[in-house]
Amino acid sequence: MKFILNFTLTAKKALKNLKENTGKKKQYKAMVKTLKYLTQNPRHPSLQTHIYRSLQGPSGEKIFEAYAEQSTSAVYRIFFYYGPCKGEITIFAIIPHP
Repeated sequence: MKFILNFTLTAKKALKNLKENTGKKKQYKAMVKTLKYLTQNPRHPSLQTHIYRSLQGPSGEKIFEAYAEQSTSAVYRIFFYYGPCKGEITIFAIIPHP
């Protein structure tokens, strides 16, 4: 099943900032690849998708974290939940991992 990706305003801004930052081309390329995997298979092994228990979605949805990069400095993470409709994923945060 292919998923449709929805982005919150915050996630859109983060992705746009990553794209426009010339020093982050590698991270942006990894992010695009990660988003492609999310549409095709949110459980793709390279994403290392797992439940993030500290948060809930706006209607109590389970929140998941996926890795855009691993083993590099300033790695990025994507936080998402399934919905609001079947076949959709809402990305609400794209952040660098501290």
